[in-house]
Amino acid sequence: MNVGDKAPEVLGINEKGEEIRLANYKGKKLVIYFYPKDNTSGCTTQACNLRDNYADLRKAGYEIIGVSVDDEKSHQKFIDKNNLPFTLIADTNKKLVEQFGVWAEKKMYGRSYMGTLRTTFIINEEGIIERIISSKEVNTKEHAGQIINQ
Repeated sequence: MNVGDKAPEVLGINEKGEEIRLANYKGKKLVIYFYPKDNTSGCTTQACNLRDNYADLRKAGYEIIGVSVDDEKSHQKFIDKNNLPFTLIADTNKKLVEQFGVWAEKKMYGRSYMGTLRTTFIINEEGIIERIISSKEVNTKEHAGQIINQ
């Protein structure tokens, strides 16, 4: 997915087993942030930064959805443990990460593996991708500020 593309209508299933659709957010700006794994340090830092600034994000007109390939149960535990006020999509079939182009080869400690690139897509009120914060640009400690202060 690139700037100017229409986001897919069906986004996936959240931590409660509910289908999340783009139409649910019509007329709102939507932040879809992809992250590698629940309960890891960088992902927790990022989620908590969004949580701590959630009121400001909402005031600026944004709704937040997190996406990882973890399952619904893992997401529910992550939400409960960190008191997250937004929904998380369980992309266990990797459909959304592949559609958005964030499922890619990664390297750590000289080992290659497939994983999610930490990437944020900002979608306008009409469902069009307006901005992308790439994996090289995402600052987990200041992510809400990156979104609001474009």
